[in-house]
Amino acid sequence: MSKIAAIMTDLVEDIEITSPKEALENAGNEVVIISDNGKDHVDGKQGSVISIDESIDNVDSSSFDALLIPGGFSPDQLRTDDRYVDFTKNFVESGKPVFAICHGPQIFIQAGVTEGRTMTGFTSVRPDLANAGAHVKDEEVVIDDNLITSRTPDDLEAFNKEIVNALK
Repeated sequence: MSKIAAIMTDLVEDIEITSPKEALENAGNEVVIISDNGKDHVDGKQGSVISIDESIDNVDSSSFDALLIPGGFSPDQLRTDDRYVDFTKNFVESGKPVFAICHGPQIFIQAGVTEGRTMTGFTSVRPDLANAGAHVKDEEVVIDDNLITSRTPDDLEAFNKEIVNALK
């Protein structure tokens, strides 16, 4: 069983956390929702209320086996906060699995971990990734060593399959 950190704040794309979380938990893993918005929950973009398990101030990346970054407007907010940027950078540099979908890869730009990496993201994020030195593909799932990225909720079936496989 792996312990996965999932970082997010308000306006996360609901299905991009609920679907991967369900797939990971069904495979026997634990998903810990991490935020720090001053509340005990995160309000999803589509109206979901997602309970927070831990504050970013109380966690260390070494306590987790993988990182999940769902999309929506959440990653754009998270990348302005050094706590999340450093948390993400630690995961990527450690070689532990990192899973990001839709706008999730935006935080990689801020963390300075895109140079030479191959990834994908939402259509409006792909040029930003390319400008930050990433090799960008328009594919439902892109795997580059420890990074697994996807484009949109339409890719969730393939994304979920690959992230579960990465933890076997």
